[in-house]
Amino acid sequence: MIRIAQLSDIHFGDENLPAVEAATALLQSDPPDLVLVTGDVTRFAEVGELEAARDWLEQLPRPWLVTPGNHDAPYLAWIERLFAPFSRFERIIGPAWSQSHIDDQLVVAGINTARGAQWRLNWSKGQISRDQVRTAVSILDGAPATHLRLVALHHPLTEMIAGPMTAKVWGGRDAARAFSEAKVDLVLSGHVHAPFALPYPFADERTYAVGCGTLSVRERGVAASFNMIEVDPEAIRVKAMTWSGSQFEAYRTWSLDRRRS
Repeated sequence: MIRIAQLSDIHFGDENLPAVEAATALLQSDPPDLVLVTGDVTRFAEVGELEAARDWLEQLPRPWLVTPGNHDAPYLAWIERLFAPFSRFERIIGPAWSQSHIDDQLVVAGINTARGAQWRLNWSKGQISRDQVRTAVSILDGAPATHLRLVALHHPLTEMIAGPMTAKVWGGRDAARAFSEAKVDLVLSGHVHAPFALPYPFADERTYAVGCGTLSVRERGVAASFNMIEVDPEAIRVKAMTWSGSQFEAYRTWSLDRRRS
């Protein structure tokens, strides 16, 4: 059994502190095999917010992997946002553009789908390039064929059905197709602040998009939450855990069939 905790959109500066502390305590008491944080660890990428995020990450059981989101580029320092959007993140948290993890059970390729600026009005939306896809597939292909294969990023590559907001990722559909053809098992994301699990409609339809809720006060129809993912040879089970105000409770569980070869 492989156990993965996925947390996202903590938005330090707007964090739901009791929920963050309770989630941290749960993970400390029963550490998973991996903790994945899929972006937007801050509100405006202010130095103090990034330092608070770093201090929180240091409390989580290792190993962990964190990839940035659109809120992790400075919102108020325009020159820095335009020319070095993730320099603060890299100085305080870690690598921004590509991350990876491999152990004896699973392999993860982390991708930055956020941009400091874009040729469209809404810079919060996502982008993924062909080079990023090729790099991720190369990382995954370097692991044994028996490993669980994961991609971690901030923006959902395809839209959540009836979701509270959109990601509108440039290159997203092509990337979802490429990951399906490469037999990726899960593509994990945040951004929409609501949990979901759905198959991509490509290849054998056994590559799944899994979205995570938020641990901030910026809720969008679902209480503060995070995902616990359990994987055995037959299935991948995604359990969204929501904050009741005093404890985390199971909100919804998805059981996803694994591919056979």
